[in-house]
Amino acid sequence: MKITEQEVEHVALMSRLDLTADEKATYTQSLNAILDYLDMLNKLDTTGVEPAAHVLPLKNVYREDKLQPGLDKEQALANAPEEEAGAFKVPRIV
Repeated sequence: MKITEQEVEHVALMSRLDLTADEKATYTQSLNAILDYLDMLNKLDTTGVEPAAHVLPLKNVYREDKLQPGLDKEQALANAPEEEAGAFKVPRIV
């Protein structure tokens, strides 16, 4: 399978990219090199090879979810630049 320069132009147009003639030629060549490589991979005999969703084995790195007591209000507000009525006071945005 080969991609033509007209197809690169079409994709560029749909992506609202303004490509120069050199860029179109470069992208056409690059995309064809990628497609050639994929064709080469498709020719490999992969019978008996298990499909892999990930290259590396996945391991859960999260800690176990346990209920823990949180900070009390005084501790939470201890480093607040400003507080008002027991809450963080922030600058008005709108």
